[in-house]
Amino acid sequence: MNAGEWIAAYAERLGTDAPTAQELKDILDLAAEAAHASERIAAPVACWLSAKAGRSLEESLALAQTVAQATGS
Repeated sequence: MNAGEWIAAYAERLGTDAPTAQELKDILDLAAEAAHASERIAAPVACWLSAKAGRSLEESLALAQTVAQATGS
């Protein structure tokens, strides 16, 4: 099973749609920003926090970039 298949199956079990290609890119961009500005553990937690806060991926990425800028990462 590849990542796309796993994500689709998981989304189905959650009762939601799998991310579109653009949404997947945005998720990975957010995860990369968090991981590169901090530690790898920050990537999944940043995505979880974004979802928990109900923020769009675009807004979440912009906010993550401001954290990196404020800390000089």
